[in-house]
Amino acid sequence: MRTLSQRKLKLAIGLGATCSGCDMSIVDLAEKLTDVFNAVEVVFWPTAFDQKLKEFIQLPDGSVDLGFYHGSIANEENKEIAELLRKKTKTIIAFGACACHGGVPGLANLTTTKELFATVYKETPSTENPDFTEPLSETKVDGYSLHLPKKFDTVQCLHDCVDVDYYLPGCPPEVPLVEKAIEAILTGKLPQKGETLAPNRILCDECPRKREEKKISKIYRLQQIIPDQEKCLLDQGIICLGPSTRMGCGAKCIEANMPCRGCMGPTSKTLDQGAKMIASLGSVLGLEGEELMSEDEVRTMVDQVKDPLGTFYMFTLPASILKRKTMTQK
Repeated sequence: MRTLSQRKLKLAIGLGATCSGCDMSIVDLAEKLTDVFNAVEVVFWPTAFDQKLKEFIQLPDGSVDLGFYHGSIANEENKEIAELLRKKTKTIIAFGACACHGGVPGLANLTTTKELFATVYKETPSTENPDFTEPLSETKVDGYSLHLPKKFDTVQCLHDCVDVDYYLPGCPPEVPLVEKAIEAILTGKLPQKGETLAPNRILCDECPRKREEKKISKIYRLQQIIPDQEKCLLDQGIICLGPSTRMGCGAKCIEANMPCRGCMGPTSKTLDQGAKMIASLGSVLGLEGEELMSEDEVRTMVDQVKDPLGTFYMFTLPASILKRKTMTQK
């Protein structure tokens, strides 16, 4: 890896609502990390370095060349870090599914903070909390104040809060994609602003399985069937989001005989990943030899799709047309 100049680029990595799996995709560069660190000066990366937030805050605005932000925006601290990273960096990349599309934390948009707290701190069988104590944004203890970030009702993508220059999807992004992105950064060969640093084609285009595009009369859950490893999973009645998901992951789930769950998000040609998959699924549902299904047959097949939102929007609910379920606070 070479830079256009001898000056090291300054890199900052900020965290939102994340499992830090995206950090691991950087660490998984393995021996190539040496090349990266020879070309890059990491000025902020809480997961890997003992760098303090106050030190990052003191840096001049716009003095950092590049920022990676992974995680969704789920509370006040996530938003503050995102805004700070945007302020300090010249270029910011939404790194991973959560930053790009909201990710799994975005499924919290099916409920409210109040109901989430009730489930976690009151209603679970193993919880012993007779006073129904919930996290507070400020708590007084022996004359001291403890501050916790306020949880938002709506989980957002990074671009909902700050201007984003590039997107690198995946849960986490695959190492080859990270390598190519870093190479493009170091050589000054990044594409037009707003682009996704992954191929703009659907996963089916890199899937090795044979597709017959036949009608399916039943939808199976994984525990109900042992899939044929040579045939398209959708042809076997297993919901696979390949037709609505961007390629670039190497189809690793498919190779492990597991269906795609959509972590790479949609291509630029798709407005809503879940809606595209529902349309794709609707085009193959049916009974062989019959033009139309009865209303009861349609309802039976629809009922076989368990947890539709979790199935079609596992990684992209906050970025979808739906964004969240409308809830009434009690």
